Amino acid sequence: MTENLLAGVMVFIGLFLIGGVFSLARQGVKIGAVICAVGAAMAITAGVLWW
Repeated sequence: MTENLLAGVMVFIGLFLIGGVFSLARQGVKIGAVICAVGAAMAITAGVLWW
């Protein structure tokens, strides 16, 4: 059960960071958006592989 909970948390963090990508892109902070996009991709990948 703990593994699924941690995987779900990682996917949630990834989705949260995707929201940050859109927010930073609208503000014109492209470097921050790229960093958030990389973090989101890593978090979602970790969550899916952990599942």
